[in-house]
Amino acid sequence: MLVNFVTDEPGKIPAVRAMLEPQFHVMPQVLQSDDAQTGANGMLMVDADLRKRDCVERIKRVLRVKRTNPEKMFVVPSHLQLMIAQAYALGATAVVSRPREIVTKLIQFANDEKADQNNADSVSPETRNSAVALASMFSTARESNPVNPADAEYATSQIITNIARTGFNRWLDEVRRHHEGTFQHCLLVTGIAVSFALDLGFCEADVKRLGLAATLHDIGKARIPLAVLDKRGELTPAEEEIMRCHPVIGYDLLKNIPKISGETLDGVRHHHEYLDGSGYPDGLAGSEISDLVRLLTISDIFAALIELRPYRPAMSRVDAYKILCDMDGKLEGALVKAFRGVAFNGTKPSE
Repeated sequence: MLVNFVTDEPGKIPAVRAMLEPQFHVMPQVLQSDDAQTGANGMLMVDADLRKRDCVERIKRVLRVKRTNPEKMFVVPSHLQLMIAQAYALGATAVVSRPREIVTKLIQFANDEKADQNNADSVSPETRNSAVALASMFSTARESNPVNPADAEYATSQIITNIARTGFNRWLDEVRRHHEGTFQHCLLVTGIAVSFALDLGFCEADVKRLGLAATLHDIGKARIPLAVLDKRGELTPAEEEIMRCHPVIGYDLLKNIPKISGETLDGVRHHHEYLDGSGYPDGLAGSEISDLVRLLTISDIFAALIELRPYRPAMSRVDAYKILCDMDGKLEGALVKAFRGVAFNGTKPSE
């Protein structure tokens, strides 16, 4: 398989060739070069500093030339959420961070190409589209520009379509395999919330309402300092206080956008509130917490428990559900009981 390798550092080319050839044919392109080789087919592999505006602009020009390349893999350090966001905004179909992941992903792409059809390891268009829309929202918010509600609505609709077409478990596997960090969490929360609503028999409009609130619930993290957001270890108490500002930041980012409903704002601001009043930022309790927020909070906690964090492994869905059950008094017991259908959907005792 042909690999069009695009980089901003010529020194990376020999190492990539040594790693990939002869199994793959590498055709390198240096972003600063005007006479670089190009390849119309195969896959595109980009390893460049996406924090630099001029570098991103050069990559955009390359992408316009190579728009027929179906697969676009970006090599990005796993702790740099800003670069991960930029990669998906540029149309990445995969983001990897370690050398062995590069080879594994290329083999996967090669197998998909030979089969000429989607298989269990491929990314569905809906997952890809929702990630790109999410990246666009976070990039916009980070640059202090108004978030486009259409991006959130599109991301939500794509996730709903995906789950309705392939099921919750397949979607969950895709997100865990192809995304990480803040994006993985937002995608997980939205998918879990949508699955919860569907499992409860909600009408289409209510599924969309809960899904939209889930899609936007952590938009405030776009304004959290990257030193805190990208930290690979557990946060210090001071850093935790900074992180706890994200619901209010998200609320403030969205409150003056006419197409953002009050119930969505409620979800964004209050998804860390508990029934016993011990949550934040407003210390709401009991009836002060809306039904939408109660559903969203359960989905948010479950997603956080089952996702991989730099400082701990992903928890099994069975163990994560047990923790929800142990939060009696903080979460609504009847809803936690109803959530069992989502938590245990297709799982084995060890999962």
